[in-house]
Amino acid sequence: MARRTTAALGPGLLLAAVATVVWSGSFVTSRALHDTVPPVQAAFWRWIVALIALAPFAARAAWRERHALRRHLPYTTAAALLGVTVYNTLVNQAGLTTPAATMGMVMAAAPVLMALYERLGGARLGPRRALGMLTAFAGVLLLVGSGAGAAGAGGLGTGDLWICAAAVCFASYSALLRRRPAELGGLAFLFATFVLGTLMLLPAYAASLALQGGFTPSTGTVGPLVYVGVLSSALAFFAWNKAIALVGAARAGAVYYLQPVCVALLSWALLGEAMGVREMLCLGLILGGVVLGTAAGGGQTAAGGGRTAAGRGRAAAGGGPGPGGRPR
Repeated sequence: MARRTTAALGPGLLLAAVATVVWSGSFVTSRALHDTVPPVQAAFWRWIVALIALAPFAARAAWRERHALRRHLPYTTAAALLGVTVYNTLVNQAGLTTPAATMGMVMAAAPVLMALYERLGGARLGPRRALGMLTAFAGVLLLVGSGAGAAGAGGLGTGDLWICAAAVCFASYSALLRRRPAELGGLAFLFATFVLGTLMLLPAYAASLALQGGFTPSTGTVGPLVYVGVLSSALAFFAWNKAIALVGAARAGAVYYLQPVCVALLSWALLGEAMGVREMLCLGLILGGVVLGTAAGGGQTAAGGGRTAAGRGRAAAGGGPGPGGRPR
């Protein structure tokens, strides 16, 4: 079992890194669209694009597993509500006033909640991984306190509160994914959550159209929506689910701490958001914490010798994200 865990570590961390880097771009696009596309409409069309991109690969699997999906409809609906309907809408809402770099920094707190959820579930995180997460979280706290908030004065503005709520939502969604029924295949589950989450967005989308009007399709609006729909949704969610199936939520969450680094660099390059010396030093803390938190020697086992992340990865082999997959 230990050999399986070690073998799954590299691919799992790589998939988590792919998802993290791609998601970093979605914070930049949310910020770029803040004055052209209303938040709910941006979320709705993101998932429409994602469904179109995923359907050729997942629709048939979802049809084959329709009876299993029906049996686990409450679970699938809860996952869709947290990960599709609410989370990305909150990110878009935060993007109205909060810089992309700050959103990435606040979202980096999500892995701490993921680890707490796993600990409550009986997992032993190990001292090295706990120290790594605390080190990275300290870097996040210093970054948030450096004066880069929405108000530009070091305090939390309204947009910062929205992104804090998004972080709680994402961590809760990730913890829920660890309990995905084994009979639900990764692609079928992912497609079902996209469908259900988009349907639950419809009332809010209709209200947004009535109150705010639509937006004008252009290169500046359609391009970012295609990015978040195809890459940040279909590709990144699949990679994240598979990563959790292989290495577990806490270890994948440690890689997620790289997000503020990626977001800061992208927002500086594409949006002109500056990053000072203090921010660079804090990012060093985050990177150091990631190295500690993802080290193979940290070990994560369920209390009492329960099923490990590698076991979940084995169950997922050949079927996309395993029972523990993230966007399950």
